[in-house]
Amino acid sequence: MDNKNIPEEKNTILTLNDEYGNEIDFEYLDVIEHEGKEYIFLLPAESESAEIVIMEIEPVDEENENYIPVEDEDLLQAVYGLFKEKYKDILTFED
Repeated sequence: MDNKNIPEEKNTILTLNDEYGNEIDFEYLDVIEHEGKEYIFLLPAESESAEIVIMEIEPVDEENENYIPVEDEDLLQAVYGLFKEKYKDILTFED
């Protein structure tokens, strides 16, 4: 998936293109750095599910970046743990 810029404000809707060119809307939640890489946290805008999508941000140039799905389960758990710790007093998480 790709996008031009990460929004600065929370509650922003991002429209990303999947590998088939379909547009999908996501609510931007946050960006968290882990081991020198940045990960974006998104929530599908049109889904009743509260499942957070985590993607690695891959810079392309100064104005563009790609979002790469994180497939490593240990990495996903580590990054998601940072997100949960940051928002533990604001959000309720189901494990």
